[in-house]
Parts: sequence; structure tokens; C-alpha cells
Amino acid sequence: MTGHSAHWRGGPTTKTKLVDTMALDRWIALIFVTFCCVYGYAAFFTMDQLLPPFMQRNPVWPSTFPKILAVSGAIVGLIVLLGVEKSGTDDKEPNATDINYRRLSEYKIGQALMLLALMVAYALMLRPAGFLVSTTVFLVAGNAILGERKFHIMIPVAVIATVFVWYLVQEVLGIFLRPYPFFMGA
Repeated sequence: MTGHSAHWRGGPTTKTKLVDTMALDRWIALIFVTFCCVYGYAAFFTMDQLLPPFMQRNPVWPSTFPKILAVSGAIVGLIVLLGVEKSGTDDKEPNATDINYRRLSEYKIGQALMLLALMVAYALMLRPAGFLVSTTVFLVAGNAILGERKFHIMIPVAVIATVFVWYLVQEVLGIFLRPYPFFMGA
């Protein structure tokens, strides 16, 4: 009887051991797979219902690319999530390529948060400031946040790339992008 009860008190169960040893990269992969599943549900079931009848007979729908993104993202996330553990790594410190949650303060979280805030600001300023101004400012500010200080190279490259993308989308694809700020009337 003593051996039987010691077995139950003996060590962590499989479920708690899984939670204890699950690395931060796997938690991120789990969140990413969840996001891809929600995005895929929207792409497969809700986007197609909004199509007009004449577009429902087309071989390629507006939801085709989101479907491809959702499936491929879920596959990549599952590969990371279900990846094979290295044997004997229970008590060892993670190597340089692993995300170490114990040393999370050493990562450049400030830069990542500033880039996320810059992306939100870019999305909010795209219509009022126009594509050319907001995209150029986004590219220059993003490079500055990441540490680039050669503004004499950065600004012309950002302007050329922005104008090139605007020309391709506007003139080649025929999709209207407001190039200038709202008060310029374009």
C-alpha cells in the first residue's frame, strides 16, 4: 500500500510536467496557431458569404489568399508547437537560439513595443496623411527605431520604395491609394 500511495505522491503528473517544461517559443506558437485558426475560420466561412453572386463563380476569390495564409500559418505554428524535444534538457539552461523566459528583460522589448506602436500609428494615419507621406515616415521611423542612423541613405531609399509601391498598386493594379494628405484633395 505504501508503494502505491508513494506512486501518486511521487512526481509531477504528465500534464504539469508539460506545462512546466513548455518553452516560451511554444507558447508563442500556440497563440499563433490560435490566431491562424480564428483567421482561417473568418476566411473560410464568413468572407465568402459576403460575395455577390457573380463573384461566387470565379476560381479565385478575395478570400483565397487569406485561406492560404491561415493554413500555412497554422502548419508552421504546429511544427514549432509539436516539435521534438531534445532529450535531457529538463534542468539545463536554454542555449543561445532558444527564448529564455528567465532572461526576458535582456531582450529588446522596448524596440518591439515601439515598432508595434508605430504600426498602429501608420494604420491610423494612412488615410488622413496619404500613402506617400505615411509610408515614408513609417519606413524612416522604423529604421530609426531599429538603430539605423544613416538618414542620408535611409530617406531617399524610403521615398523611392514608397513611390514605386504606390505606382505599382495605383497604375499597374488599378487600386486607388490616396497619395497625398486629405487637405490636398487627391
